[in-house]
Amino acid sequence: MTEGTGQGGRGVIWVLSGSPGAGKSSVARALLARFPFGLHLPIDDLREMVVSGIAHPTLDHPPEAVRQFALARTAAAQTARLYAQEGFAVAIDDVLWPADLTFMARHWEGLDVRPVRLYTTLEIAHERNRTRTNKTYDTATLIPLIEGLYPQMPPGIYREAGWAVVDSSTLTLEATVDALLRLKWPA
Repeated sequence: MTEGTGQGGRGVIWVLSGSPGAGKSSVARALLARFPFGLHLPIDDLREMVVSGIAHPTLDHPPEAVRQFALARTAAAQTARLYAQEGFAVAIDDVLWPADLTFMARHWEGLDVRPVRLYTTLEIAHERNRTRTNKTYDTATLIPLIEGLYPQMPPGIYREAGWAVVDSSTLTLEATVDALLRLKWPA
């Protein structure tokens, strides 16, 4: 097991972004298994707790979907803070842009936050989406999102914003987690 605490005995908050099919949820679960205390906060799971009126993501970003994503991200950020302050390693996963991290990070002052853009080739993203079993709906509905989001999320914009970028195209799940744990973070 990996040491789970960052500065002052507090937990680390990992923020995993990538297009659908990048492996965010799988990596988050495998990463957290390496810590004595770990909490996974997938934004999709928070959003899917909406019983009526859920607005699903589309490439044209309807206002209600934007509002619901903002609510889920705020809830995840606040929950992450509570758990990290108690020594948990926390992983939040979502399709995030660098500006989204700025929105969420206002809840994390003084905490150890580690943003990572998981990158794969487009072909690998499609294959992982095709074979995934962690969704309760037909994942073929994500194909247009993968196609549309992939070119909008070049790794360079994440690097420029201070995110780590890990290309997991040819890595196993465990090797991807090892790569994340080897990353160097500012103290």
